[in-house]
Amino acid sequence: MASRQRKLPAAPSEPLLRLKGITKSYWLGSTPVRALKNVSLEIREGEFVAIMGPSGSGKSTMMHVMGLLDAPDSGIYRLVGTDTHHLTEDERAVLRSRTVGFVFQQFNLLPRLTAYENIALPLLYADSTPAVRPAEMGRAFGLGNRLKHRPSEMSGGQQQRVAIARALVNSPRLILADEPTGNLDSVTQREIMGLLTKLNSKGLTIVLVTHEPDVAKYARRTIWMKDGNIVSDKRNGGGKAGPRAALIVAKPRAEEPEPVPEKKDIPLGSKLPAMIEPLAVLAGALFKEAERSLMANKARAGLSTLGITIGVGAVIAMLALGAGAQSSMQTFFNRAGANMLSVNPNWHLEHGRGRDAKISEMVPADAIAVKRAHKAIRRTAPVHWLWGGQFQVTYKGSNWGPQTVLGVVPEYAELRNYVPTVGRFFTQKESDERARVCMLGRTIVKNLFGENGHPIGQQVKINRIPFTVLGILPEKGAMGRWDPDDVVLVPLGTSMFRLSGDRYISAIDVEITPDADVDAVGNAIKAFLARKYHARAGLDAFEVRKDTWREGMSQMIKTMSMLLGIIAGISLLVGGIGIMNIMLVTVTERTREIGLRKAVGARPKDILLQFLVEAAAISIAGGLLGIIIGCSVSWALAAIAKWAITVTFFSVALSFGFSAAVGIGFGFWPARRAARLHPAEALRSE
Repeated sequence: MASRQRKLPAAPSEPLLRLKGITKSYWLGSTPVRALKNVSLEIREGEFVAIMGPSGSGKSTMMHVMGLLDAPDSGIYRLVGTDTHHLTEDERAVLRSRTVGFVFQQFNLLPRLTAYENIALPLLYADSTPAVRPAEMGRAFGLGNRLKHRPSEMSGGQQQRVAIARALVNSPRLILADEPTGNLDSVTQREIMGLLTKLNSKGLTIVLVTHEPDVAKYARRTIWMKDGNIVSDKRNGGGKAGPRAALIVAKPRAEEPEPVPEKKDIPLGSKLPAMIEPLAVLAGALFKEAERSLMANKARAGLSTLGITIGVGAVIAMLALGAGAQSSMQTFFNRAGANMLSVNPNWHLEHGRGRDAKISEMVPADAIAVKRAHKAIRRTAPVHWLWGGQFQVTYKGSNWGPQTVLGVVPEYAELRNYVPTVGRFFTQKESDERARVCMLGRTIVKNLFGENGHPIGQQVKINRIPFTVLGILPEKGAMGRWDPDDVVLVPLGTSMFRLSGDRYISAIDVEITPDADVDAVGNAIKAFLARKYHARAGLDAFEVRKDTWREGMSQMIKTMSMLLGIIAGISLLVGGIGIMNIMLVTVTERTREIGLRKAVGARPKDILLQFLVEAAAISIAGGLLGIIIGCSVSWALAAIAKWAITVTFFSVALSFGFSAAVGIGFGFWPARRAARLHPAEALRSE
């Protein structure tokens, strides 16, 4: 006879949630308040549990712990078999999104969103495709003709049905309802409780917090709490919950729904790649929500945008002014001749070193010989200076004392950009013959012949010696007290032998390559001439002058441009501080909304990104407006004030990029503050 084996009872299944030894305390100033005291509780799949108790008994705190909105101080909490003690905040948000749906007494609908968008809100943070679309869920709760309406356009019962539909859209296994009928009339109360009962009959687990016995009687189990302890836990009877099924319920009211096109749903079934699609949906929703948030406070957003607009416009205008000044300066330098050195005997050497260090005079042939001093030397030209204070230029009774009379060779025209705009330069033959011909600068022409005078071919006298005018020199523009247009050019021999009687030239102008080491070339020239003349003073016998005034002016322009840019940058920083202040106010005003978003599954980085997008939207909008205003102001100044202004792509890109960086940078702290808000505390805020 076969032995009979005793059949062991089946091990009980893991409860849906289990609390063991849970404690939770809050602080009111320096006084601790123990909300939960060693609470232990198990709730299994498919139960309908009502938690009752007086105010301050800890029932709402326990619901927050169950929904992972709050963490206990001690004890063990397991949800769907997962120990929640060591979960990070992101992991808690993911588990909450997959498992828990919340229904609140105050509905907690976002006023800027329609019913459809409120229902779809959890899908923004979900990591899977829902079984039921938001429109279908809304129609199932009799909201077909209200899906496009905002909460302010709906009754309390309709708002609560929207809240329930939102709680169910992610197909959770647990519904936590905190006083879901507290703000409803008795008829709507019975309607909402009928909905919850029907959901429970399909296998959905519901935990209901309430003060009202009429509401608690719908539950299959009632738990009483007092002073943070469970004092009673009893069954109410009733049938067993059915198996879990698709949570679509019939309309509680006989009303014909208004059809909602499927294209209005969140495009979870679009053709975008699987990894890109959720990001595209989230990005679109974030920008749309940022637009709504800013449009809800147009004056505030406009003032914040204005600060960035002024900053960007100022940066563009200031940089344009600086760039124009640099361009004008470069044009002037090009007219004056670029990459030039001037070599002359050291006039101060004899006075400083005594008679043994007598200076060495240079002759025109030295200008040809000095080309061998360094390979970077391109061209050279001898120059004989006659200071204008010793000379007068006269024409038919009018006279003018030029700043400078220069004796030069024909190569000087190309070397110093003195090719006449009208007439011609003298030839080598005229130079060799010491011809009495000259070229006049624009300043002299205006003073002797008038604004529209024609001096070509006319005779002027330089210290009573007649000279024929061959050409008018190009206009270079005055630089302070020095006017390069107040000059007379005559042949070198004419200057030396007819006007002054000198045997020696004053200087040698040397053109070098742009990338040459100026100091190295200058030392090579001085060494070459010192060897040629056996100068006792060595290199000190000659002086090489760089265009130090040019370097100084360039440095001054750069410094002024930098100062203007700094001033404009300060405007941008002020605008950024304005954005930060506005975002801090926005975070304070939307604290409850932040708590709601976290309750429906938003992770801290989702909240951070939401507020960063809003700050970036302000700064980008301000940047675009600033570009328009800055360019317009720059062009207006150029047209009206005749200033040299250059708007460059670099200045526009720099200003726009800096404005976006300022907005995001100053918006980061408020966004981080929003992301770090505690969900339960945020939901309790007023």
